Amino acid sequence: MMNEVWLIGRLVRDPEENKTPAGKTVAKMTLAVKRDYANADGEREADFIEIIAWEKLAETCAKHLVKGRLVSVKGRLQIRSYDDSQGIRRKAAEVVAEKVKFLDKAKETA
Repeated sequence: MMNEVWLIGRLVRDPEENKTPAGKTVAKMTLAVKRDYANADGEREADFIEIIAWEKLAETCAKHLVKGRLVSVKGRLQIRSYDDSQGIRRKAAEVVAEKVKFLDKAKETA
């Protein structure tokens, strides 16, 4: 069996770095990935995909990435269930990153 995902897109916000109760570092980010085809209006829509990075990769992403950066992500698709604030069972799809490549240069700050 295989569960492998490759994505290239732009971050829609800065990565959010946190610690789990067990002390592990986790970073969450959202990647906008344009579709290969245009809609009826001739525009290319995008999918917004949640990315999760752990430990050293999470620290690197949180330190060096910001909204708008172009990245490639290699990872695996994860579907998890959770109960929302009203007790309704929900599912979330996200990609757990194994590798993140920075495809553009960071903008220099003055």
